[in-house]
This record gives sequence, C-alpha cells and structure tokens, in this order.
Amino acid sequence: MNKNKDVAGEEQSGALMADVARLAGVAISTVSRALANPGRVNEKTRAKINAAAKQLGYTPNAMARGLRVGKSNTIMIILPGSPYYGASQIIPQVLQSINKSLIQAGYNLMIANLDREEASERHILNLAFGGTVRGAIIFSSKLPEVDGRSPADSGLPIVSMLFDMSEAGLPSVVTNDREAIRDATAELIRLGHRRFLYIAGPRGNYHDVERYGGVLEALRATGLTEEAVSISGGDLEYQHGFEIGIRAVDDFMRLPARPTAVIATSDDMAISFMSRIQHAGLAVPRDLSIVSFDGSPVCEFCSPPLSTIKQPVEEMGRAAVDLLLDATAGAQNAAATRTVIPSSLILRESIAPAKS
Repeated sequence: MNKNKDVAGEEQSGALMADVARLAGVAISTVSRALANPGRVNEKTRAKINAAAKQLGYTPNAMARGLRVGKSNTIMIILPGSPYYGASQIIPQVLQSINKSLIQAGYNLMIANLDREEASERHILNLAFGGTVRGAIIFSSKLPEVDGRSPADSGLPIVSMLFDMSEAGLPSVVTNDREAIRDATAELIRLGHRRFLYIAGPRGNYHDVERYGGVLEALRATGLTEEAVSISGGDLEYQHGFEIGIRAVDDFMRLPARPTAVIATSDDMAISFMSRIQHAGLAVPRDLSIVSFDGSPVCEFCSPPLSTIKQPVEEMGRAAVDLLLDATAGAQNAAATRTVIPSSLILRESIAPAKS
C-alpha cells in the first residue's frame, strides 16, 4: 500500500485512520482514542479497530505508538497566519511563554501555521487524528475544518487562546477586550476628545466585535452617540495590520470633520498610521492622539512612544498550558472553562488633551 509522507518524514495517518474507522464501523475520533488512550475505549471496540487495522495493513507512525503507551510529549500550537508579518508583534511573546511552561512540564512544542489554506489545514488535521501530538493550543482563530473533519472530533485535548470558544466546548483563555477598550476610550473622552477614528479588524471577528463594543459603551456612558466615531478598515485580517493602518490615513484625510483621537485595534495598525499621518504634516499628539491594542514592546520605541493596551500574553500562555495539561490528565473541570486575564492601559506620549 502506498503511504504518503509528511515534511517530517513520518507517515501521514489521517486518511488511513479514516479507512480503519469505516471498516470498523466507528468514528475516526474513536480510532484516535484507541491509539492514544486504550483504556478509554471498551475491549470489544478495540478488537474491531485492531482487526480493521490489521486487515488494511495500517501501522500508526512512531509518535502515535508513543501516544498509545503514554509517551508522547509533543504539544502543537496552531498560529492563525504567517509569523513573519502582522500579528508577529506579540507572537514571539506567546511562543516564549508557552514553550517555557511546556519545558518545565516535560513537553516539547510543535508550531503549525494555519494560513487558512486547505493544504495547511489538512496537515493540521492529520497531526491531530494521527496521534502525532498529545494536545493543541489554537491561537486567536477558529478551528480548521476539511471534509467535515475538525480537530475537535479527534479526541485531542485542545485549548483556545485569545478567542473565546467556551460555548463550543473548548476551554478558552482570553483577555477583557471590551472593558479594556472602553477604559481607554473613556480616558480619551476625559481629555476632551469628542470625535474618533476607529481602525477596525476584520468585520465580525470576535476581537473586533468586543473592542468596538467597548468604544460604544464608553461613548454612551458620557452621552455621546455612535456618530462620534468614524470607522476605517473591516475588510482585512489582523495579519495585514500595517496595510490597514496605511489605508486608514487616506480615510482620515477625507473626513470633513477630522477626529482628534484614533483608536486602533492592533499595534501594527497604529504604528503604520502614526508614521504616515506624521509624514502628511500632522503632529502626534498635538493634532491627534492615538491609542492601540496589544502592548508589543516596539510601542515604547515609536516616535512618539505609543500608548497601548497591553495584553498579558505571558500569563495567558501559562494559563493555556495549565488548562491543556489538566485536560491531557483527564481533569473534568477543564471541559469548557473561560479564563479571563485583564489587560492594562499603558499611557505614553501619543495621547494628550484635545486641542481647544
């Protein structure tokens, strides 16, 4: 039988596992559990799976065999896109925190790049269903799905970080997006700002919904209406933050009554916007105050230093690992928790009172 190989030289067992499941008359996730944790599958079902595997000549890869006897020590983190642009501002901090926690617990980290392309999604599914990894942390994204298969169906313990999927049954570690943006907007209002430009992430995205909701809550609390805020963006993913910020400059310059404050939903957007708007002749913060979201270290070294809402990525990384390791150990309370770790507003020179 011809057996495909993945980039690491291991056997890609996803499709073959599906064949075993069909022949045995069970779900793919049941085959995965039989490999990873035989004690969770009854003896009769295990016998059917073993017979089907033998008939098909199916042999799990080496790491799956390790999982079957409880020896796998690899955890996969699924990133939402290329780490070389856009969201890269905080990804290194996330990876460092998660990797440190995993090493201390005796595990290794495998990085998978989602990219929202079928090939990468299928590869991630093969890793999940093939038993190559012990668990997964998915970062700021929905789970991939190909041909009706999702990692959630594999029996693999999964934790979502920076995206709330607790209602879908996944333990999730998030920050308080809405409250943090609400407090930052309230600070701008306190400084006398009454017209705002909101630089948005992708329309309908969890983070954008929460953050724009926070802006509106702050406006309403002080008697302002939604008409006080203009919106730029909404059609590109967060990974394109620099481009979103550049486009927002054109939108800003076209407004008949220009805002005195800008709220950007990522540092990348704010950094590119601030650079281009200053080249256009406006001074920050004399003419325009700017605040962003993420808290990446580079904000401190912008000109002027950028006010930002710092996400506690190190703490969230540790919490995600703790939840995942609880799940791999069979802890019942890891089922669908929602852990919220608050962000903090760092005020720097990019914010000042509105011009009278």
